[in-house]
Amino acid sequence: MPRPVTLFTGQWADLPLAPLAPLAKRMGYDGLELACWGDHFDVDQAASSKKYCRERWALLADHGLTCHAISNHLTGQAVCDRIDERHQAILPPDVWGDGEPEGVRRRAAQKLILTAKAARNFFDARPGRAARDARPAIVNGFTGSSIWHATYAFPPTSAEFWERGFQDFARRFGPILDAFEKQNVNFALEVHPTEIAFDTASAQRAVAAVKGHRRFGFNYDPSHLGYQGVDYVGFIRLLGERIFHMHVKDVWWGHGDGTVGVFGGHVGFGDARRYWDFRSPGRGDIKFEDIIVALNDVGYRGPLSVEWEDVRMDREHGATEAAAFVRHLDFRSSAVAFDAAFERKP
Repeated sequence: MPRPVTLFTGQWADLPLAPLAPLAKRMGYDGLELACWGDHFDVDQAASSKKYCRERWALLADHGLTCHAISNHLTGQAVCDRIDERHQAILPPDVWGDGEPEGVRRRAAQKLILTAKAARNFFDARPGRAARDARPAIVNGFTGSSIWHATYAFPPTSAEFWERGFQDFARRFGPILDAFEKQNVNFALEVHPTEIAFDTASAQRAVAAVKGHRRFGFNYDPSHLGYQGVDYVGFIRLLGERIFHMHVKDVWWGHGDGTVGVFGGHVGFGDARRYWDFRSPGRGDIKFEDIIVALNDVGYRGPLSVEWEDVRMDREHGATEAAAFVRHLDFRSSAVAFDAAFERKP
């Protein structure tokens, strides 16, 4: 059965949800993964107002759209990060407050806990939801990291130093995950540079740090793994049971003029010197058919959510092209998986 194809609204937060919803439908999407910034999903309102939740669903339904996850990456980033002035630009004013770092981290944690309640209220209000529907809601997001700055181990960095970072993550996220448990909500970390988990090994270590908490898993996004040289299909094979959601996002690497390496050279996205850059799905180097087959193998049945980002393309044209690409890919790759299973029969 084809999976729903959704659009992550985080890259479209400059548009209010009212005009974005009909645009997404015209571009070929089945639903939206709602970002908790812009006006797309207000955590405080959703946590306190059933009317607000019903109105969000009504707006989606008016355009034939659904929703399978909300995302609060920006607030999550501040939970474990070393806070500086850059965070003010991405955080709600009530989380930033006076900017004192530990206060910011604590308020971010409380807002993420509130996000679990907001998600539960929102998905409980889904039209046609069965009374006995006990599926967990999903909140995608970031964690930040107190040790990202020490990824390149100089000055010389001990194993104990890195371990303190994972302990800090566990201390801060343990209560968050317990709150998610009470609400029957899963937290899906997008494995990504600057997070406590940025490749397969650090993802496994993050799971261990929270003692395998069942509410901790991943929003799988291959674009953040491929250019690092990480086996992004192998990630699925190793951690598939913890993939709660996924992003279809492409990247190319091995480009540029040789003056900028994998760390980015302090040049912006779209700079022709860059070694790697995000591309519209199907235009980069990620082997999505291998990914879909692996997701089928591990039993992932969730949406395929396009996070569209490509500085070289018109946004609406690219996102329309991406929806068609993903829909065809899912159909084709599912057929490949079926054929392979058929051939294995005695």
